Amino acid sequence: LFDMVLPLLLVAVAAYLCGCFNGAVIVSKYILRDDIRTHGSGNAGLTNFFRTFGGPLTFVVILTDVLKAVVAVWVGVLTVQYWGGGTIWAQEEIAFEIVKYWSGLFCLLGHMFPCMFGFRGGKGILSGGTVAFLLDWGGFLLLTLLTRYVSLGSIYAAASFPVGTWLFVSHDRMIMLLSLIITALILWKHRANFMRLIHGKESKLTFHKKKEGV
Repeated sequence: LFDMVLPLLLVAVAAYLCGCFNGAVIVSKYILRDDIRTHGSGNAGLTNFFRTFGGPLTFVVILTDVLKAVVAVWVGVLTVQYWGGGTIWAQEEIAFEIVKYWSGLFCLLGHMFPCMFGFRGGKGILSGGTVAFLLDWGGFLLLTLLTRYVSLGSIYAAASFPVGTWLFVSHDRMIMLLSLIITALILWKHRANFMRLIHGKESKLTFHKKKEGV
């Protein structure tokens, strides 16, 4: 039992620490010297960063949040492959899928609640979408472009994740449970956006840069 649990614990810690490298906070705080969490919605996510600062550094934020998710998943796979030894984690193909989702979950937790940044992170749609690449990115982009509500596209993409998992990955109970937890976390972080959408108070995405002094 210890040989089965230890790899999962190691993966959880490694994936969480990967998730803690929040692109928006790192770029704003250490490159722009202006913490994104003091602007706009106060959220340390891509949308708030783009609305506040814009510019090419937005792509650095995207790259950081995408790469950390990729690293977290592969750290998980390599850990169970080379550390798992003769346990189930190194033997069954389904085990690798479970570990990918497990890594994704803890990377998402690190992104949302980074220990190195006072547990104030982003809402997880970019990192979560990278980890769970079966999110309906087509639907996300279409809804975002048509309505200019990033949150609406994010909510739809997150909600579609368990469906995509069921249809294209596995019917395994553990995988489905992890996919539902990931979806629940993203939706929970977007709860304020959901209420603003209902009341018609949600801000739309704009590509116009703010004027100085406004």
